[in-house]
Amino acid sequence: MPERIATIASRSGLHARPAALFAEAAGGVGVEVTIAMQGDPEDDALDASSILSLMTLGAAKGDVVVLRAEGDGADAALDSLVKLLETDLDAE
Repeated sequence: MPERIATIASRSGLHARPAALFAEAAGGVGVEVTIAMQGDPEDDALDASSILSLMTLGAAKGDVVVLRAEGDGADAALDSLVKLLETDLDAE
C-alpha cells in the first residue's frame, strides 16, 4: 500500500478551513485515503475525506502525518494531497 509522509504547514493545523479543504480534496481523488499521526499504529488511521476525523486527529502545525491509499491512481493522489498539507491553507 503506497504511503507518504507530510508535515502540516497550516498555522492552525488541520482545523476549520484547512481541514475542510483537505477533506474535500481527499474525497475527490478517486481512491480511499487514510491519515494518521506518524508513529501511530496503522489501525489508528482515519478517513482523510472526513472533516470530523481530521479534526479528531488533532494535527498541529509542524506535526508529521502518514497518508495511505490503495488502488489505481493512489500514488498520484497521495502526491497531490501531500502538496496540499505542506501548504499553509490559512494564508490563502
